[in-house]
Amino acid sequence: MQFNVRPYVCGALGRIDTAILGKLTAAGPRVRPALQQAEAALFSSTPLPPYHRAEGAFAFAWGERRPAGPEEWISVAETYEAPGLIGDGRRVTLHTGGLGLVDVYYVRHGDAVYFSSLIQPLLSLVPVAIDWSAWASIIQVTFPLGEATPYSEVKRLPGSSALVFEHDRLTTERRLPRWLRTEPYESWISPEEIVELLHEVYRDYDGRKLLVPVSGGYDSRLLASVAKARGMDVESWTTSPDDGNDTDIAFARSITRELGIPHRVITQDAADYPDDAVEVARRLEYLTPHHAWYAPFAKEVHGAGRILVDGLAGGPLLKNFMVSGAALEATTQAERSAAVLDSLSLGAPTQPFLSKVAAQWVEETVREQFAAATSMMHGHRAELPLSVLHTRTVRGIARSAVNLVGPEASFAAPFIHPDFFDAALSVGVARKAQGRFYREVLHAANPRVAALPSTNVIKQPLQRIPLRSTAAPARNYAHSMLETVVSRVPGLLSDELHEVVAGGPDALTRFNSWNDRFWVRGLVLFGLWLNDHENDLRDVAAPF
Repeated sequence: MQFNVRPYVCGALGRIDTAILGKLTAAGPRVRPALQQAEAALFSSTPLPPYHRAEGAFAFAWGERRPAGPEEWISVAETYEAPGLIGDGRRVTLHTGGLGLVDVYYVRHGDAVYFSSLIQPLLSLVPVAIDWSAWASIIQVTFPLGEATPYSEVKRLPGSSALVFEHDRLTTERRLPRWLRTEPYESWISPEEIVELLHEVYRDYDGRKLLVPVSGGYDSRLLASVAKARGMDVESWTTSPDDGNDTDIAFARSITRELGIPHRVITQDAADYPDDAVEVARRLEYLTPHHAWYAPFAKEVHGAGRILVDGLAGGPLLKNFMVSGAALEATTQAERSAAVLDSLSLGAPTQPFLSKVAAQWVEETVREQFAAATSMMHGHRAELPLSVLHTRTVRGIARSAVNLVGPEASFAAPFIHPDFFDAALSVGVARKAQGRFYREVLHAANPRVAALPSTNVIKQPLQRIPLRSTAAPARNYAHSMLETVVSRVPGLLSDELHEVVAGGPDALTRFNSWNDRFWVRGLVLFGLWLNDHENDLRDVAAPF
């Protein structure tokens, strides 16, 4: 991992033990001091000048965007989606971004907090111990929830949160971001206004070379259409999402041909899948089984010399993605929350994967974690899309842009720009039902491109193709990791799955459904984590 664009940072606040801080700075990538004071320290892999400095005061931020002058921490968080460290002579504040896209991990020692943008260096300060609650959500919903990480001793600072040292005390401060403080009304913004807002967001990138990965869906064709309409220097690449049909590639060719954008297909090799899966898992610090398919694409982006334009958050903001009919029709808070969690969770596999006691514990644990992670959205007009954004989008889907494209290359996420985000969120979920509003936006941007076939609304038979993730090399890798789970935590898996594992790699060919494949990937990720920490883990006794 090369920190070419976004730096690796670490540091501390509070009553800092210099020996512990030294251990932290030595454990990760090479860093240089940006700030060294008695109660605050900040180190960075590249020069990190403060955006504000005055007598007794300082303010740093790291991310794709940062402020030009002093602002309240929540304003920096929600406007620039950047974490940072702020001090005013009496109070030191370590904060995240509004959504928390750029991770801040920390451990607490006595009256000090030691933090890092990577988990691994923090493991030099604490024993490696399993957080079963985190793994419950990684396995059932494919990403951890709230402040959980796979390691019980390492926490993640959630979006719109801060750690504060003041009056010799450490406290945690949670603030409602801008999109939760606003009054619940609909502004009735038009599709044409949405497109014009995208034009305004793109102004920040005028004169820059852009790469818009067109997948055949709504988000990418909208972003490509507006970039082309502005006359920007734009290319488009497409790769297989390893979903078994590759309609993305055919649809993307039609879209880019209509727009007159140079188009390239990044190919993938089934023989490389195990190495890609392991590399992505470790780089994402075992947080999600997603994105192995994205590895060859991300590596190419690193050398492209272009800013990647990512459609992050477009689905929840513009087309009710992951918002089911049951959630829309729910009449109570409990029903609404249960429906959203049901949409985010993997469906039932074709046979039991977990033992009965483990399955019950996982379900109850994830339900409690989800309720805590989304409680601040309860009752808000936009509760449904915000619940998806603050969980799946941030902790699972954003990893491709934030952690695989970055920190080597820059990425732009136009849909989370404050002006666009607020406008799109103001559109009520009823207007977005069945993708109607999104189709109106696409028509306003480019009616000819809007009429082309989409992976969001497939109206033709799909041609099935072999998946990399179920080919022989992947089966051998998956089987090896599942054997690790069987040997280390035998009570986690069902008797049926024990029998499948005993049958060897080819027995995994029975798992062809979408749900089955992701259940396997989650458990394989857990097996890799157990393997990689075999010599560090003192106890893997399960709580069920």
